[in-house]
Amino acid sequence: MDPCYALWASFLDQQWASAPPTRVLDVCCGTGLMTAELVARGMTVVGVDASPAMLAGARARLGDDLELVECVLPALPVDGTFDAAVSTLDGLNYLTLPDFTETVAAVSRVLNSGGWFIFDVHGPGALDFARANPVIRGEQGGSTFTLTSTLTGRTCEVTIDFEGPAGEAFTETHTQHLHAMSDVEEALRAAGLEVVAILDEYTDRPITHETLRTTWVTRRPEG
Repeated sequence: MDPCYALWASFLDQQWASAPPTRVLDVCCGTGLMTAELVARGMTVVGVDASPAMLAGARARLGDDLELVECVLPALPVDGTFDAAVSTLDGLNYLTLPDFTETVAAVSRVLNSGGWFIFDVHGPGALDFARANPVIRGEQGGSTFTLTSTLTGRTCEVTIDFEGPAGEAFTETHTQHLHAMSDVEEALRAAGLEVVAILDEYTDRPITHETLRTTWVTRRPEG
C-alpha cells in the first residue's frame, strides 16, 4: 500500500479529532487506498468513483461488504448522510470549475451538521510549475516515464509515456483543471461550508505561493 495514504489518514485523524466521524464518504476513491485506511480506523466508508476499472480494484482490495458507487460527478447518488467526506490525490482537479462547484454543493448536502469535508487540489505553485516544466523525465525501479504538459489557461493536459523493465509500455493522457484559490473559496462559500484551514499537502505548514498541493479542511456549520 502507498505509504502516503497512512500519513494522510493520520493527518485526517488530527484534523477531526474534536468530532471523529463514524460514516465517511470517499469521493474519487480510485482503487480504495484511502478507503482502506479509513476502514482500518473503524469507520464505515462509502466510496464513489467514475471508473469501473478503479472500482473493481477497490472491490478486490476491500471485499464485497463495502459500498462502492459508480457515478460521474457532480452526480452523487448515495444514500443517507455522512459525518465526513474526503477526496485525495487531486481527484477534484479532473472537474471543470462548474462541475467542481456543483460537486462541492452536492457533498455539502449529504453532510450532517458539523460534518467535515477535507480534500486536496493543486496549489498556487502548480500553474508556474507546469509552465516551467513542460517535459519531465524520470526513472524508477527500472521503469522510465515522460510527462508532457500542455497548458491552456488554467487547464493542463498531461500525456504520460511509460515503459517498464520488461518492455511493457503505455501512453495515456489526463486533463486537469488548476482551480484558482479564490474560485475554490467561492465554491465552498456557496455550498455553505466554512474553511477551517488551508494547509500544505497534509501537513501543519501554511501554504505559500510555491505550494503544489493544498489540503482544505472545511466543515458544515453546526445547527
